[in-house]
Amino acid sequence: MKFTELGLNESLLKAVKEQGYTEPTPIQAQAIPLVIEGRDVLAAAQTGTGKTAGFTLPLLERLSKTKPQMKKKQIRVLVLTPTRELAAQVAESIATYGKYMSYRSMVIFGGVGINPQFAAIKKGVDIVIATPGRLLDIASQDGIDFSAVETLVLDEADRMLDMGFIHDIKKLMAMMPKKKQTLLFSATFSKEIKALASGLLKDPVLVEVARENSTAGKISQVVYPVDKSRKRELLAQLIKTNDWKQVLVFTRTKHGANKVCKQLEEYSGIKAAAIHGNKSQGARTKALADFKAGNIRVLVATDIAARGIDIDQLPHVVNFELPNVPEDYVHRIGRTGRAGMKGEAVSLVCIDEHDLLRAIERFTKSSIKKVDIEAFRPDPSIEAEPIQNGRGGGKRGGGQRNGNRGQSRNAPKKKSVGADSISAQSSQKKKTSNHQRAEPANKRAEIDSAPTGNKNNSRKRKPKNKDNVAAQIGSNLQAKLDNLDKKTNRRK
Repeated sequence: MKFTELGLNESLLKAVKEQGYTEPTPIQAQAIPLVIEGRDVLAAAQTGTGKTAGFTLPLLERLSKTKPQMKKKQIRVLVLTPTRELAAQVAESIATYGKYMSYRSMVIFGGVGINPQFAAIKKGVDIVIATPGRLLDIASQDGIDFSAVETLVLDEADRMLDMGFIHDIKKLMAMMPKKKQTLLFSATFSKEIKALASGLLKDPVLVEVARENSTAGKISQVVYPVDKSRKRELLAQLIKTNDWKQVLVFTRTKHGANKVCKQLEEYSGIKAAAIHGNKSQGARTKALADFKAGNIRVLVATDIAARGIDIDQLPHVVNFELPNVPEDYVHRIGRTGRAGMKGEAVSLVCIDEHDLLRAIERFTKSSIKKVDIEAFRPDPSIEAEPIQNGRGGGKRGGGQRNGNRGQSRNAPKKKSVGADSISAQSSQKKKTSNHQRAEPANKRAEIDSAPTGNKNNSRKRKPKNKDNVAAQIGSNLQAKLDNLDKKTNRRK
């Protein structure tokens, strides 16, 4: 089948041809005609099979057919993604294929200023690609109108469910018209996702182009058993010995990503950068750009931050630590072997992770090849230790939420939990209770200096302890005596 047979207009076909594509991938061949027809679609395809173009191309086609009169702040298409990186990837796909069409689109996510986003929506937008948290913040302040939404797309729906976005999604959907087209696209679909889809989609068509929860066939997978303390050393040896030029490394936690990055640079002289939710959007964008350009050799990422990373012909993915959730393994190694290319997925597995490895093999219904390296054979005397549960990227996309829902646009941002915010909380507690024990003087000073937004809190509090009262009186008397001495000396 050719793209020319899918019902796309000449402008889209021209843009597709410029990208060097003539034949659609299986997911594109099945999904595009259904979306153009206006059907609700539940589509499952492995990462790297072209599922993003599977909905962006037909959405652009549908937009080109009608041009309704839009009111202020109204939009026609909404694409929800779990992470900033994935939102940017979808926006790039729309810009690439819609370059010869007349439409307006924008990306909305946290980590950047919210006021420019309000302004852009007011100017008029056809397509919005957003993360749920920031979009709900804008919607709660009447910054966007969903009443004219024609199509809703939930991309990577399984991840949004895992990250706790389901409640935000339901709130957003309650603001939209019931009569609309809804599409769910994802690399994997659990029973929970299919149950969710049954409540959101109307008479959907199920499109699955690969065995459920399988890994891409052209990705070679290997496990290297190694002690936890020697993983960094083995990783550096693999990179140098095999002369790997571009390696995406996964860790479970943000701290772990920073640590691996630092160790590779300091001890092995390998240029690396970390990308995770605690990094600013600018830092994340720069790290990804440097990695794509070859300025750094290794990009160390957490699961959530890596969603949406789309790198052509990425040859190597390394699981420095196995994920706690088997589905994440499929998403991780799906960063390589994209669009029919070959890729290699390496996992460094210590004794603590044997149960995780077995869970992954059960989930993918396959056995992963194990290779022992003589110099790195695990110490048999080491016993397994429990692994902390939870994904390392943090909930809600690693800081996508700006934490100011319900505030006015110009309201000051909430402080992170640190000395000042703890002090502010303590100040509020002291206001509501007259039976608390008096705080030490230095603690009260810290509380009084905390900017709580209440003018009354800025006043110095009167000491309530009798000893402190006496000390204050003594201090005042001493000050008066000192002033008298000064006056006496001047008269002399």
